[in-house]
Amino acid sequence: MNKGVALISGLLFGLGLMVSGMADPDKVIGFLDVSRMADGSWDPALMMVMSGALGVYLPLYFLVVKPRIFNGDKPLFADKYHLPTVKTVDGKLILGAILFGVGWGVAGMCPGPAIVNLSSFDPLFILFVIAMVVGQFLTKVWRTRQQQTAASG
Repeated sequence: MNKGVALISGLLFGLGLMVSGMADPDKVIGFLDVSRMADGSWDPALMMVMSGALGVYLPLYFLVVKPRIFNGDKPLFADKYHLPTVKTVDGKLILGAILFGVGWGVAGMCPGPAIVNLSSFDPLFILFVIAMVVGQFLTKVWRTRQQQTAASG
C-alpha cells in the first residue's frame, strides 16, 4: 500500500512539474536569471508555482503534521512522520545548498524535474541524473570513510 501511495504521489508530482512547465530547464533559468528583468523577458512563473505549493503545504503542515490532530502520532500511510531532526546550520548544509543552487542555476534542473525528463531520453538529462547518482554514491563513500576514521582514531 505504501509503495502504491508513493508511486501515485510521484506521478502526481511529475505531472504537476510537466503541466506547470517546471520540468523545462529554459523556463526555470528564465526565472533564475534576474538580469532578464531589464529587458522584460524575466519569467515569474516559478515563483507562482512555489507560492501555490506553499499555499497547499503550509496550512496542512500546521493543521495536520505539527499538532497531529487527525490521526495521532503517525501519518495514514507510514509508520511515522519523517521530519528533519537536525536543527543546526553547519558547513555540510551550506556546501550542499551552494552546490544545489549552482547546479540549478547552471543547468535549470534539480532532481525532481531531471527524473521527470528522463522519459525524453535526452542525453543531457540522462547525464545529469547519472552525475546526481554518482555524487550521492561518492558522498556515501566519503561519510563511511569519515566514520571509520573517527572510530579508529
